[in-house]
Amino acid sequence: MTITPTAAALESTAVTVTGGRPLSGRIPVQGSKNIALHLYAAALLADGPVVLASTPDILDTGVCAQILAHTGAHVVVDDGRFSVIPAPAMAVCPIIHPELGRRVRTTVVLAAAVLARTGQVTFPYPGGDAFCPRLIDRHLAAMQAAGAEVITDATGIRAQCGPRGVRAFTADMATPYGPSLGATVTAMLLAARAPGASLITHPSMEPEVTETARFLAECGVEIHFDDHGLHVSGSDHLAGGDFTVVGDRIEAATMIMAAASTGGSIHLDGITACAFPDGFTAALEAAGINLFEDAGVGVCAQLNGALQGIDAATGPHPALPTDTAPQLAAMLTQARGSSLIAERVYPRRDTHVEGLRAFGADISSTGAVVGLRGPTRLRAATVAAADIRAVTALLIAALAAEGTSTIRGMYHLQRGYGHLIANLATLGADITTTSESS
Repeated sequence: MTITPTAAALESTAVTVTGGRPLSGRIPVQGSKNIALHLYAAALLADGPVVLASTPDILDTGVCAQILAHTGAHVVVDDGRFSVIPAPAMAVCPIIHPELGRRVRTTVVLAAAVLARTGQVTFPYPGGDAFCPRLIDRHLAAMQAAGAEVITDATGIRAQCGPRGVRAFTADMATPYGPSLGATVTAMLLAARAPGASLITHPSMEPEVTETARFLAECGVEIHFDDHGLHVSGSDHLAGGDFTVVGDRIEAATMIMAAASTGGSIHLDGITACAFPDGFTAALEAAGINLFEDAGVGVCAQLNGALQGIDAATGPHPALPTDTAPQLAAMLTQARGSSLIAERVYPRRDTHVEGLRAFGADISSTGAVVGLRGPTRLRAATVAAADIRAVTALLIAALAAEGTSTIRGMYHLQRGYGHLIANLATLGADITTTSESS
């Protein structure tokens, strides 16, 4: 098995940006990274072939393909199509690859799919972005509710059910910061294979959850939401089939904010205005950005005068997505007046603040609140960050800054965005990738 490049293998690659050019033009939107990663796990539940179309061309797709292959599935990734033939239950390897599993955030969700098929699984602690402590206690509670004994140690986790495998259960997805998205999907996958009716209370309603539920329903699982929660009637047979991943609302939002930061406008194909949550469109409107449909085939965004400072807060869907907060901060460095962004999904999210300050941004972080004042005349800088959205925020700052900036390390960017650099160049950015190997 070929292991995809690690962070160390890509750290010698840098992005060089000469800022100050308005970004304008038309580009396509990739399939949703966050939704696709959960669907890769859900595909393991099927008893027949699954073909996921419009999957994103990112590093995490390759890592998940190899994780699925390690369980015994036959996986082919080609031109946006992620094709899976899961192994029969008796032939599934109940181990999530220990190295690969530490490189994606959805490790526990993948493990839940294996546990649902085989009644046992061993898996490492998840990787992915670590901008703050991200607990997996709700995931493990769902496994325990489904009848598994869960044992943890320094190297990883083992979950083992009795001879009858997973059972129907009730599990609560509530946390102090709102319902857990990932744990809701974990619980859904377990319930889809558990005989009888399961109830998931206080479920997340993020698109990652509703799209996974739609996939399971198309595979033959009885599933519905009501005031009591998410109801799942498990099945001993899940059909395969074809399923298309919807456009990536976070990538689209990122491109809108990049264009606005430079005084440009943008047309996005492959996404509609209704794909953006109300909290994001309200933030755009308050900042002075018009968003409108283009005959049902795309979305246009353009400035209505100068950018204006805003107060905003992230939250569960349909509030402002937490994955847009760093990019929003970068854009608001170019807005008139003061801005505040409160983080209400995680304890805090401010790994982008130091990098933006290196560009000259007037930005501070106090607990879960990031404050800015602008507009700031940003200057070129050499920076790096250790999570996807923070790196992207620094890239937006570089596009708005005077002079030539360097952003080191392509690993995190390539984990979430398949063609971001090429798309920015299409919009008029002076941007290149270079190797800094000696």
